[in-house]
Order: sequence, then C-alpha cells, then structure tokens
Amino acid sequence: MKNLTVSLLLAFAAINWLSTPAALAQGKYKCEETSTPLISFVEFHSLDLELSLPTPLTVKAKLSLPPGEAKMQGKAKGRTTRSEENCFNSKQPVPAVVILHGSAGVDFRGDFYARALNAEGIATLEIDMWEARGVATAADRPPLPIFTYPDAFAALRYLTSRSEIDPEKVGVLGFSWGGVITMAAAEELYAGQFGGGLTFAAHAAHYPVCYGYNNPFIPPLNPPSERGTQWLNLTGVPVLIQIGTEDDYDNGAENCISLKDDLLDPEDAQQVEVVAYEGAYHAWDRLLVPITVQDPFADEGSIFMTGMVPEVEIIPDVGQAYESRDKVVEFFREAL
Repeated sequence: MKNLTVSLLLAFAAINWLSTPAALAQGKYKCEETSTPLISFVEFHSLDLELSLPTPLTVKAKLSLPPGEAKMQGKAKGRTTRSEENCFNSKQPVPAVVILHGSAGVDFRGDFYARALNAEGIATLEIDMWEARGVATAADRPPLPIFTYPDAFAALRYLTSRSEIDPEKVGVLGFSWGGVITMAAAEELYAGQFGGGLTFAAHAAHYPVCYGYNNPFIPPLNPPSERGTQWLNLTGVPVLIQIGTEDDYDNGAENCISLKDDLLDPEDAQQVEVVAYEGAYHAWDRLLVPITVQDPFADEGSIFMTGMVPEVEIIPDVGQAYESRDKVVEFFREAL
C-alpha cells in the first residue's frame, strides 16, 4: 500500500492550487417554468492519492438546481439555451447536497434521492469518482475510501464557488463507499486535511460499515487515523446514519449504534442519529434486481481470520427505500 502519511501531508497544500472548475457543453432546449430540475454537467479538480505524490484529477458531476426557478430569456421564445447561467433565477442562494456513490459506481440511488431533494428546493451535485480514475468495476476500486476523500471536499469547494448555492448550507449524502466518505468528512482530522477551511453543514451516511471506525484489529484499517477510519472528534454538525438490521457488512445495526453511544463524547453523540430499518439488507434503497456480491470488508472483516471473502446480499425494499428517502429529505430540510 502506498505511503498514506506522505500523501495526506501534501494533499491539503496541493488541492489549493488546482485550476478553476468548468462546465461541460450544454444542449439547447426551452427555458420556461417547469417542474423538472435545471440539470448541467460540470467538472472540477480533485487529487489522486494513489500515486506517490498527490496529482490533479478531473472529476465529472451532474449538477441539479431546484425546479421552478427558470424564466424566459433571449431574443425569441423557445430558442433560448437552458443552462445554469441563464435559467436559474432564484432570489437567493439555495442549499445543496453532494451525493457520493457506492462501490458499484453511479446508479439508481443518486437520482432517487436527488429528485426528492430538488423538489424541496435543495440543489444536488452527484459526482462520479470512478470515471475520473478509470474504474470499471467494484473490483478495480481504490484500496481504501481515504483515497477518494479529496473528491468530496473538492465538490464542496466547487459548490461554494457557485453564486446559486449558499456556501454555508452544503451537506453530503453517501451510500456504502460514499457513506464511509460522508462519515469521514464529519471527523475534524480529515476535514482539516482535505477541507482547506471548508466543512459540510450536515452528513447523511447510508450503511457506512460502522465496525471499521476506530478499529485497530482489522489490518488494512490500522492505524485508523492514517487509514481514514478515525471517528472521534466531530465537526459539530448533524450526522444521520441509516443502516439495515440484515446488513452483511456490520451484521446488523449494533455497530452503528455503539459507535455513537460508546465511542463518541456526549456532546458529539448528541449530533448523531442512527436509524435502523428492520429486516433491511445492505443497499435496500437500490431499487434494482437483487444481487449477491463479494467484498473483503463484509462480515465485520472476517476474511482476516478465515481467509474467505464474504458474500453480501443486496436486496431492495421498496417501502423502506421511500421511507429512508423521506428521512433524508427531512434531515437536510431541517439541517440546511
């Protein structure tokens, strides 16, 4: 494994000289009052920590501004360009949420939550960490989530540069791999290393492999501070953790509950809410056909004792998917 200590020391300095983010080419269509979000495809710069020295990396993303803010502009009705420059006409900046995908990459879940958040007047930025790194499958993902921590803070920096976004009201939502990043972004250590003075205003982490935090007994996660799994000193903003009782990584919800109740000081614990969904499997809100995958970090890291890669059942639950989405919308509505 690459020397993370050197990379982390250099990451904070390197991320500040990266070039200005850009918008990708936009198509043309009518710009009028509508119930659909104002979508554009953008890119910004992050860091690749898998190299011996942090190297600039271009991350692409889908920016969705809330609906109902468009107005007709241009010389002729129906011949205007609908883009983030000439369609968004909010009287004041809006809150936003960065969306971080899981090991399988961008999938149904991002749009599922983005649509509901947009409908509540919250912008979303769904980023693709895998495309930036040429990752084709979950088997090709980086060794640990910490290698992608810079992407979340680069997305935060990008949103704070946008005039449409309230820089004080940017949250983050992550699933599985993205949930780990979401949790880490709430830890003062990583916010300091990667945030450049910026922190998220709220964090919603779905099934974020809670057993791994502050755990020195799993070899790849030791020491936790360097492996991205320290969770002891939080930034002091609301954190929502949602987990299923049949989750094959944590083998239930208890690890997430004890992470809050036993490992955090009372002041930090007051900011954390854990919601357990009875009978829900890992990624219950992935409303696609059920699948079975293998992951060395499943089953509370049992591979490091048995040598066998555990299986993970990913089974959707439609009712609980909508329930958990409602919870996320309520959480960000109140926190932002």
